[in-house]
Amino acid sequence: MKKVKLVFQDGQTIEGNSFGAYISAAGEVVFNTAMVGYPDSLTDPSYKGQIMVMTFPIVGNYGVPSETEIIDQIEAFMESNQIQVTGLVVSYYSDEFSHWNGFQKLGEWLEKQNIPGIYGVDTRAITKKLREEGSTLGKIIAENDIEFYDPNLDNLVDQVSLKEVKRYNEGAEIKIILIDCGVKNNIVRCFVKRGVEVIRVPWNYDYSTLAYDGLFISNGPGDPTLCDVTIENLKKSLTEDKPIFGICLGNQLVGLAAGASTFKLKYGHRSHNQPVVMAGTKRCFITSQNHGFALDDSKLPDGWETYFSNLNDGTCEGIRHKEKPFFTVQFHPEAMGGPVDTEFLFDEFINEIKKYKGELV
Repeated sequence: MKKVKLVFQDGQTIEGNSFGAYISAAGEVVFNTAMVGYPDSLTDPSYKGQIMVMTFPIVGNYGVPSETEIIDQIEAFMESNQIQVTGLVVSYYSDEFSHWNGFQKLGEWLEKQNIPGIYGVDTRAITKKLREEGSTLGKIIAENDIEFYDPNLDNLVDQVSLKEVKRYNEGAEIKIILIDCGVKNNIVRCFVKRGVEVIRVPWNYDYSTLAYDGLFISNGPGDPTLCDVTIENLKKSLTEDKPIFGICLGNQLVGLAAGASTFKLKYGHRSHNQPVVMAGTKRCFITSQNHGFALDDSKLPDGWETYFSNLNDGTCEGIRHKEKPFFTVQFHPEAMGGPVDTEFLFDEFINEIKKYKGELV
């Protein structure tokens, strides 16, 4: 059994056991309180550059599904085509697994993709540290020491976005542009199963030359202000009337394009049980979330209003335009993993497109 160390930027060092790849890696240390769905979380591009601490005590006991099975041009059981985290920290790693869809051990999967893991550490104490002090830089050290790395200084969206236009469900009557800032596969699935043609474009692509009925802006990693090209393109789209829908980073980018500002949360929202309330109602939804930045809705531009708010800390969970068919949410209505209480938002977006096309009154 090989030993590794988790080293924080303040010098605190925690020793544990290695699983996955026996290499050193650095990134931002964050915690995730989800009880299930680690294959989904590990392949979520929003985790790019981060060392993920799982608060659930047992990880690995249901293995990992096949990463090569493809349905409708999309990985069937993953949220992207590779593991996105820089490293994984767990309390107890189960090397044995039992699940109808289990294909391989978690440790084997991590090793194959050159991702280090550490177990046998007190993840409760680590989470408490992050909650009290905020997310911090850290590194998993195997044999060789490395420098700390701050992923928020890099344009992570450019690293995870696809490089050329890709279409799904070609020939469908409704066509949407999907700006890929690190989109999760299940967002594409949610559109495809609703009979929509998805035109997936890179984050910095000029989509104004394409024919489409609605615009969607995806989730993604890092600081939203680094997506300058996307923001400039969105400013042009906001002068038009075609329906717009954004999720997670998409919420922040639309807000920035409209004239609002963003800020970094102390330790982010990364879980499957974040409660949000719809503005002007008492309707509460339990949502899946994964983000380290938030939109400041205290000074929204004219014509915009808060759509959803977080019931834990009061931060903005979505905005909408008062007159035009534009709305965004900070949470993940597509889930994977997590609750599907808000998947109806995809239907609302499609209905707005039908109204725009004159198919609905």
